[in-house]
Amino acid sequence: MRVVIALGGNAILKRSEPMTSKNQRRNVKRAAQAIAKIIDAGHIVVITHGNGPQVGLMALQNMAYDPALASPIDCLVAETQGLIGYLLQQELGNATENGKEFITLLTQVEVDLDDVAFNDPSKPIGPVYNKTEAATMTAKYDWTIMSDGNNFRRSIASPKPIRILEIESIKHLIEIGKIVICAGGGGIPFYTCECGDHVGIDAVIDKDLASGLLAHDIKADALLLLTDVDGVYLGWGTEQQKRLSAISPAELNTHSFAAGSMGPKVQAAIDFASLGKTMTGIGRLEDALEILNGRAGTIVKI
Repeated sequence: MRVVIALGGNAILKRSEPMTSKNQRRNVKRAAQAIAKIIDAGHIVVITHGNGPQVGLMALQNMAYDPALASPIDCLVAETQGLIGYLLQQELGNATENGKEFITLLTQVEVDLDDVAFNDPSKPIGPVYNKTEAATMTAKYDWTIMSDGNNFRRSIASPKPIRILEIESIKHLIEIGKIVICAGGGGIPFYTCECGDHVGIDAVIDKDLASGLLAHDIKADALLLLTDVDGVYLGWGTEQQKRLSAISPAELNTHSFAAGSMGPKVQAAIDFASLGKTMTGIGRLEDALEILNGRAGTIVKI
């Protein structure tokens, strides 16, 4: 099977965990061991990943140093693609059988400058704050802040992905047997101006929606959206919460989920599984192979 595996930012760095290099390395190693089982089983794998914690921290570090010299978000997304891609390449090489070659490709993804998301920032990035800390950061940096459970995080615009600029290169690398790490953080966001030039923009594209677009473009058989929960729940956080094990795209589309977390995963699952002979699995990183085999997580297919 041709499989796109999307690693959530929280699969690489656990919620509220200090963003140290040691912690990220440990979690990437854990992710690589889970993905290695799928690769060693003979499947053709393409890997994407989130970057919310990393890009948020880099933005904070930039602002703390000198706001006038701070890099724009599109450049920070590019930096995180290189950082996380490097860690994944190395740990996947350590975890898989000999002879595999992993390649990280800096990937640009086009968005629409008129996307309504630019008027309603909804993507959480960076560290979590309590109420007092959030108020301080808002006053200091003029950020938009959103709730994240009982805490708060910075939020920025998350426009829909339209086109993956390097898609033909990705297809070529797959055809010659390389294992590609691409579209990290949803891709480096850009728009096309009237003159035809590509211009970067401050935004973070949702990784799950970009992964769904990628899976469609490379004609994948399966899309795995891996995170730190074991599936999609109805009534999450209540006494009545219930995990969905198998569900059709049409039925899943009748339910609502949080826009900043499970919502994009569900939408990506609905869009991709609706293509026909494809499936999307949502669940824990550790269960990756079991999800692919339909024995864990939430399976979405017609």
